[in-house]
Amino acid sequence: MERYNKKFLKYLNKDKDNNYKSFQSPPLGAEGQSPLGAGGLAGVSLKVLIIRLSSIGDIVLTTPVVRCLKQQLPNAEIHYLTKYSFREILQSNPYIDKLHLLEENFEQVIMKLKKENFDYIIDLHHNLRTLKIKQALKKVKAYSLNKLNVRKWFLTAFKINLLPPVHIVDRYLETVKILGVVNDRKGLDYFISAEDIVPDKDIPASHSLGYIGIVIGAAHNTKKLPSHKLKELCVQINHPIILLGGQEDRKAGEEIASTDPIKVYNSCGKFSLNESADLVRRAKIIITHDTGLMHIASAFKKPIISVWGNTVPLFGMTAYFGNSMVPDIKFEVKRLWCRPCSKIGYKKCPLGHFNCMEKHAIADVAQVAERGIRS
Repeated sequence: MERYNKKFLKYLNKDKDNNYKSFQSPPLGAEGQSPLGAGGLAGVSLKVLIIRLSSIGDIVLTTPVVRCLKQQLPNAEIHYLTKYSFREILQSNPYIDKLHLLEENFEQVIMKLKKENFDYIIDLHHNLRTLKIKQALKKVKAYSLNKLNVRKWFLTAFKINLLPPVHIVDRYLETVKILGVVNDRKGLDYFISAEDIVPDKDIPASHSLGYIGIVIGAAHNTKKLPSHKLKELCVQINHPIILLGGQEDRKAGEEIASTDPIKVYNSCGKFSLNESADLVRRAKIIITHDTGLMHIASAFKKPIISVWGNTVPLFGMTAYFGNSMVPDIKFEVKRLWCRPCSKIGYKKCPLGHFNCMEKHAIADVAQVAERGIRS
């Protein structure tokens, strides 16, 4: 086995993109600008297409790339391609000059992209669909995210960690390093239009002086606490609570809110994504799973208590604040031989016990939240 591991590591290190050193950002120049300065691409007119098709958190995590490109290459025209269902996340972003939306007709989108005559493609999704786009726009220089899938597989399959200790934001920014663009360390962005601001009348009067936001949903069941654990959490917190989630979380939200309908308000399914983001923005603290609203909370520099299930922070997709010092407490059930079982998640625990969530000490989570409210 040791001999096999040595051979595998040698194989990984053949590719410079897989070398840890290749993930280090170059030092910032004056005022956080590109080290290439005026002699580089800063004064050149460029048209750049950024691609990230899904999902909520992944798209939010790409926003430093958008901002850094626009601010450090002010003459660049920034286009972004994503799925239509995620348009809300980006439609108010002032650093994007044009938003392209992928719907049913894939070929039609490619035809439109061809007409744009891009100078560069920054592929932050890097899957078969984005490969087809790059092949169709074959004359355009493309730089793609190294997803490190083999290393992630080793962590989930054998619990051997070969991943570099580098956040996904820094790995995203590696794709634009060739353009002289560097991380400005300002964190994530999330922009909400005036029409998506939730009116005060739509929030219970009992919550008008402040509340804790609890994100109850996640894309996969193995990434979220069971309802009985969330009910226990709500009982132990002595502060107004707003439950956050989508339409698919509404029924669970009703069950959880039934513990105390005055203290706990179920907003799940009642607001759009951007309106829910506004509720996140207004919260004192966010308690969340490894999910999209966690990254939106990061963009608003909210104190975060994250509860982890089958995924792990080692994947490099934790809350990201840049240089800002924001409380960020992570709860994990450590020393479980089966964790992480997936880099994404499952509908249910593959082994049936769901210990990665069932064994969380809810009293500890509630205590940290109460302490955060008082500080």
